[in-house]
Amino acid sequence: MKHQAFFIRAFALFASLGAVCPTVYAQQNLSLTANASVVSDYRYRGITQTRFDPALQVGADLSLPDGFYLGAWATNIKWLKDAGQGGKGSSEIDFYGGYKTPLGRHMIMDVGALRYQYPGNNYALMGQNDNANTTELYAALSFGHATLKYSRAVTSLFGWADSKGSGYLDLSANFDLGAGWSLTPHVGRQTVASHGLANYTDYSLSINKELAGFVFGANYTAVDARDESMYRADGKFAGKSGLIFSAKYNF
Repeated sequence: MKHQAFFIRAFALFASLGAVCPTVYAQQNLSLTANASVVSDYRYRGITQTRFDPALQVGADLSLPDGFYLGAWATNIKWLKDAGQGGKGSSEIDFYGGYKTPLGRHMIMDVGALRYQYPGNNYALMGQNDNANTTELYAALSFGHATLKYSRAVTSLFGWADSKGSGYLDLSANFDLGAGWSLTPHVGRQTVASHGLANYTDYSLSINKELAGFVFGANYTAVDARDESMYRADGKFAGKSGLIFSAKYNF
């Protein structure tokens, strides 16, 4: 119940910020937006973070002058309790910031840093204690409908011991189908430094519909893991193929 109360308060805060931002920031060339969503299963890079259960998620983004930006995002999770004996922590809060700018007429560059914070986290993974909090640097290039992005961990990755330098390569696209419909294919490759058996590839295909300010989505996700025993949730492979539904509202 604690994390439910937290998300209710966060939702109210982000909603109020989104409502006042045009008035407060207009003269300063700043733009603040907020969002709230519910998903039937929170998947990150193809792996369930909620033991195949739903999640409530809220976020806010601040656009700064000259292409700079800051943001924060929060969700409930369950994977820390599955990762090892005595695992604790039921929420994830992400903080990020970066710089986005056009390169020529058709290409956009985006570089930044992202911090994954897991309040109260504590667990033992692969027989070793390590902290799940993670910092990544990322760089992305968008051309037309497609975006290629690479993220590199400058700390250990989500608690994997000695995994600094792990990387995730993401290729995705977004196609506007008209009448509020869009299609988003994706493929990604996760490598975990010092833990080659934990490497995997994930695939997904999403179809979305914008309606009355909401974006409703259906996403099919699959994971090709070298060793499925590295990722377990509720006794099952945490990357098992599945259909995920979502609804998101942007303020």
